Amino acid sequence: MTETASGQSINLADYGMLRLGVATPELRIADVDFNLEQICLLAKQASMQQCKLLLFPELCLSGYTCADLFFQRPLQHRVEQALIELAKFTADEKVALVVGAPLAASGRLFNCAVLIADGEICGVVPKTFLPNSGEFYEQRWFSSARERSSNYILIDGQQISFGDDLLFRAEEFPDCQIGIEICEDAWAVAPPSGSQALVGATLLLNLSASPEILGKQAYRRALVSAQSARCLAAYAYASAGPNESSTDLVFSGHSLIAENGQILAETERFQFDNQLAVADVDLERLVGERQRNSSFAAGHPVHNFRIQSFRLASADVSELKRPVARTPFVPPDDAERAARCQEIFLLQTSGLAKRLRHTGSKQVVIGLSGGLDSTLALLVTVKAFDRLGLDRKGIVAITMPGFGTTERTKGNAEVLAEELGTELRIVPIDAAVIQHFQDIGHDETRHDITYENSQARERTQILMDVANQVGGLVIGTGDLSELALGWCTYNGDHMSMYGVNVGVPKTLVRYLVDWCAKEEFSGRVSEVLIDVCNTPVSPELLPPDENGEIAQKTEQVVGPYELHDFFLYQVVRMHYAPAKVLMLAELAFSDMPREEIMKWLRQFYWRFFSQQFKRSCLPDGPKVGTVALSPRGDWRMPSDATVNLWLQQLESLA
Repeated sequence: MTETASGQSINLADYGMLRLGVATPELRIADVDFNLEQICLLAKQASMQQCKLLLFPELCLSGYTCADLFFQRPLQHRVEQALIELAKFTADEKVALVVGAPLAASGRLFNCAVLIADGEICGVVPKTFLPNSGEFYEQRWFSSARERSSNYILIDGQQISFGDDLLFRAEEFPDCQIGIEICEDAWAVAPPSGSQALVGATLLLNLSASPEILGKQAYRRALVSAQSARCLAAYAYASAGPNESSTDLVFSGHSLIAENGQILAETERFQFDNQLAVADVDLERLVGERQRNSSFAAGHPVHNFRIQSFRLASADVSELKRPVARTPFVPPDDAERAARCQEIFLLQTSGLAKRLRHTGSKQVVIGLSGGLDSTLALLVTVKAFDRLGLDRKGIVAITMPGFGTTERTKGNAEVLAEELGTELRIVPIDAAVIQHFQDIGHDETRHDITYENSQARERTQILMDVANQVGGLVIGTGDLSELALGWCTYNGDHMSMYGVNVGVPKTLVRYLVDWCAKEEFSGRVSEVLIDVCNTPVSPELLPPDENGEIAQKTEQVVGPYELHDFFLYQVVRMHYAPAKVLMLAELAFSDMPREEIMKWLRQFYWRFFSQQFKRSCLPDGPKVGTVALSPRGDWRMPSDATVNLWLQQLESLA
């Protein structure tokens, strides 16, 4: 749960979100009165949490394990009456319910899901796939949806839409379109939810009574997660609990909510009392994912569907019941983060190794500053050489001290190059840059952009010329965050022959170097890597302070990289509008004033748009995550696109 800033409330629908719950009620077999009471208790609990849609298990009004009692008319009649009572209940509580019920129609009995909202029974969906092997015997009692003879069913004398071809659309929330399947439907080779998603269902609901056996919990989680990812949807799964009959089976009540492959919430298993799990699903995000997915666009649903409208209450909340990661590129779990670092490092080294194999190069040139990015690039290069069986002396590491170089970074660069067994060259650039200032008539005491960029371009010239000398490639060191902000000198550090860090955001670079210090290297190299991790981020283009320490600190100028990487993820990966990016940033950075977040968000949008021209001629480099800015791959944007629309929306929020 993530609290909003100062406890202020937000309307979830304004941001394309829905608060959804799954429930496993305490249950008595064939005791509809008791079961109805528990359903209402859970619905009230959910309503108090501003949950606006609550899913219950298969046949929850009667119990899944009634067996031949399903044929008893008193049970059937009481279930129908309970549905009418639930409709009246939803009018007062303003929560939509989806419950399971055995219902008779045209001389047949069906295992049904019933959507009830705002005082009305909105529609009834019968189960399609009826398991009839092993422990299951459903075809003894129920008919399949394929055997229905009408599109309507009578409940309390009213004609209610009936069929497996129903989808439910919230009247004032068009992104909320619901498809329903029941238990075995999800385990079928071609689940109904697949076609439902292809015609627009963003929220897939499954009412289930899945008995527990060894290993089934993990399989169920994988199934729900995978179906939500495959359908680019939110998938809610509510399962019957241990109060079902234990004659031959045990039910666990394992209910889950997933969104596009991620489990957001789940209930505790084997609990005899009522269980409730709630999460906020981002339906706007799912619509956006589908619009960008060509495979989804090319899909063809197997069935035609009828759309049934229903009214869904809005939710004003003071917290989000979904994770909002402060560092979306960096997992908080140590083990997961280490595994990700290992995978990224392998991708980087493999990409460079392939380029070296293709070009036949046994020599490379790399500018080594003693900062994070160039250090990571050197480590990647060393390991790529090792993988190819090449002599590390073929790596020409050049440190080029200039006006802002400190002894700390210069010393770390020299020690790393020597300890790693590469060739080290020290080429001071002061005299060359001063000569250049004289040539172009620039006052060297004027510390402006010309003063800074002249140094960056001089260093790149040295690297390119040495590469010609040794017949090798220049390895680029710039990272993904710098490219997003355009924090690189055009035709300076912007240019290389292969950029190994182009897919790695700044917040992750530090963790990669730290991981290398712990897992890939040892001794003196490890010690230096740790010190590099503790060094402030700086291009070192302005003179040090009076103590010889770094005076020019990047984040004081361009803004915190932690914040910019957050923006980068939300804007490029999620394609969120400024209002939603700001709202999420306020949640993730609750310790930061709104005005400061707004300041850096304006800076991000301005720089991201204005600096596209640098990305339009980006050197090759490996994509390693879901966010990449290569003009040949993930991000295509005109260099002269206008940022006004985004900044105007942002200003309207001030």
